[in-house]
Amino acid sequence: MSCVILDLDGTLLNTDGMFSEVLKTFLVKYGKEWDGREKHKIVGKTPLEEAAIIVEDYGLPCAKHEFVNEVKALPGANRLIKHLSCHGVPMALASNSHRATIESKISYQHGWKESFSVIVGSDEVRTGKPSPDIFLEAAKRLNMEPSSSLVIEDSVYVIGSYSLEFLFALLLKDKDSYVRIGVVAGKAAGMEVVAVPSLPKQTHRYIAADEVINSLLDLRPEKWGLPPFQDWIEGTLPSEPWYIGGPVVKGLGRGSKVLGIPTANLSTEGYSDVLSEHPSGVYFGWAGLSTRGVYKMVMSIGWNPYFDNAEKTIEPWLLHEFDEDFYDEELHLVIVGYIRPEANFPSLETLIAKIHEDRKVAERALDLPLYSKYRDDPYLKITSSKGQ
Repeated sequence: MSCVILDLDGTLLNTDGMFSEVLKTFLVKYGKEWDGREKHKIVGKTPLEEAAIIVEDYGLPCAKHEFVNEVKALPGANRLIKHLSCHGVPMALASNSHRATIESKISYQHGWKESFSVIVGSDEVRTGKPSPDIFLEAAKRLNMEPSSSLVIEDSVYVIGSYSLEFLFALLLKDKDSYVRIGVVAGKAAGMEVVAVPSLPKQTHRYIAADEVINSLLDLRPEKWGLPPFQDWIEGTLPSEPWYIGGPVVKGLGRGSKVLGIPTANLSTEGYSDVLSEHPSGVYFGWAGLSTRGVYKMVMSIGWNPYFDNAEKTIEPWLLHEFDEDFYDEELHLVIVGYIRPEANFPSLETLIAKIHEDRKVAERALDLPLYSKYRDDPYLKITSSKGQ
């Protein structure tokens, strides 16, 4: 591949969650509650226009810029953009949003506008996705052949300028189309496509893609002839530390009984932002128990495909032999790195073997100075049940 063409909403930016998480946070902060009365007003508006409507209608004592600034880049987005830019790989943004809306959204992300040499919106082509027009126009402006272009898409359908009649006809034809229109558009353009599903537990619907990955953290550019990342260290990807904590709760009865692995489960209540911000996968770091000390830790966040969880769970495994259970004891976690995406397994034995492999990776990595320094993080000695 000679260039990379990226979708924006749901692929690079968490705009899909803007009015579910960001809005709720702001309204609660100012003693308000979302009642849905602005839905019809914000359709087709830029983020700044949407923010202005919300701020005005609810009488929020904050600037509209403060609201829009809360829209976050998805995990791995900044890393990928910086990596490709540093290696001189031509990049384009190709979105079903209008050009002005795209530029408005990326203007709040440091360095993004300078990194993309081409931006194509649906108002600049004859037909938006699922037509290949947007991707073909992006390749043309990059002066690249479609066959040498790699598309990265989350494929969640953006209504854009499509009519309700079109949507209805599409869904009648194929009820699954709404989650893979971006992939279809990319393949129709004659390009290679990597799908990053933004809907949980939907990877089976992306068979048209050339590769399906859990998040941008799992993209391996070298598979596509692009420069590889150089930031993996002994099978781990370092991250800025993040913090969660609370009393240890009873889990689903699978740790010790089924897997022979005593996990110390945490309640997900109050951590919806953490669960939405971090991809499902295996992480590692340090765990502090309020009355026992600090221990190495490996942890899964996700749906546990083998058991097909109905909800996302947080399941740390403290890498120490304890003589007794410690339910209700305060547990604090400092997560410092990522190991792999969650995966399904053909048998319980292969699942258990992989978990123990994760343990070995975490144990070795946490001895490195890069990670061992966080053993003394003050958060591990805090008794509050709230994360930072």
